[in-house]
Amino acid sequence: MTEPFGPADAKRLILAILVGGTVAFSKHAELEMADDNLGPIEKIDVINVLRGGVVEPGELEKGSWRYRVRTQRISVVVVFRTETALVVVTAWRNAA
Repeated sequence: MTEPFGPADAKRLILAILVGGTVAFSKHAELEMADDNLGPIEKIDVINVLRGGVVEPGELEKGSWRYRVRTQRISVVVVFRTETALVVVTAWRNAA
């Protein structure tokens, strides 16, 4: 896997992982989701953002490429661990 990916390639990889890979949630993501009423029951909201959201160009942070996926209501940041696994680093509800 050679990063960074462009937004279109990152989107294709996210969609492939959603179909046949592994999506994990970091402890930080779970805490942030709980703070923004996106708790464990609403992980489906995060999955829906990954499925239908717009991927922004990757940003190198803390040694890994992070990709923000956003909809009008929710933003999600992911890192790719492999071609079949990603981790949701954080998620938040966008300001109205």
